[in-house]
Amino acid sequence: MIVKILGSAAGGGFPQANCSCRNCADARRGLPGLLPRTQSSLAVSRDGRSWVLLNASPDLRQQIAATRELWPSPDGGVRASPIKAVVLTNGDVDHVAGLLSLREGIDFTLYASAGVHAALAANSIFNVLDAKLVPRTYLQLEEPLNLSDGLTLEAFAVPGKVALYLEDAASPDTFGTQEGDTLGLKLTDVTSGAAAFYIPACAAVDPHLATRLRGAALVLFDGTLYADDEMILQGLSSKTGRRMGHVSMSGAQGSILALAELGIKRKVFVHINNSNPVLRDDSPERRAVESAGWEVASDGMEIRL
Repeated sequence: MIVKILGSAAGGGFPQANCSCRNCADARRGLPGLLPRTQSSLAVSRDGRSWVLLNASPDLRQQIAATRELWPSPDGGVRASPIKAVVLTNGDVDHVAGLLSLREGIDFTLYASAGVHAALAANSIFNVLDAKLVPRTYLQLEEPLNLSDGLTLEAFAVPGKVALYLEDAASPDTFGTQEGDTLGLKLTDVTSGAAAFYIPACAAVDPHLATRLRGAALVLFDGTLYADDEMILQGLSSKTGRRMGHVSMSGAQGSILALAELGIKRKVFVHINNSNPVLRDDSPERRAVESAGWEVASDGMEIRL
């Protein structure tokens, strides 16, 4: 199985267009050790020819242009694409807006939960995806499906919240959230048995999730914030990470501690917010993350299982 990280930043990318936080300002100044990053998306393949996108970033066109494997084959005719499917983990703008970059007659299957499909159907702009070319398939939780020859996908619910634009203002305690609004994905190479987990948004690591991830070959996990109050302290937001549906890396309830004793062979943080100090190669937070056995994703990173 080949996993390519197309984009490793959270919504807005890094540097973010309207942000002058220390990270973004220093990145624009060209300081070393601050790699720019596009918004979160992955590409997965078993054979290196047919590819599945995990989430469709607003930066998808740029990501495709930077990834030779996603270019049309010269012998595929005047209209061709190696992208055969897109799988959505939630309805966040930074995970669905890139679908609009696949509107030019690309033939692929779109997989998502019933709630996300409903949100897309309610917005007529997504009708540019021709239903004759882009069948919309509902993900059934806990039921493996064949994505391609030798590659299976299983979706499962993780603690999270509904997309910001879908929050129910009349229900401030629940935000309209229901189980399945945020999904994790398990991809398995049926020949080798190697499994990779992709969880770009997660509000907490509960016992059920910890059990599921035990002994995994690869976990790509929500790295939005280093500390729960990070954006508040930097004057960027009034919300904690948990309020936004993201568990922090650090702290007693953080993902580093929660996943430390599960025997996971390779752990990679993805979906990293522009405020996160681990984006700085020389920061103590980066050293702490790497000392704990984690990697910080960057655009173009490739992992083979």
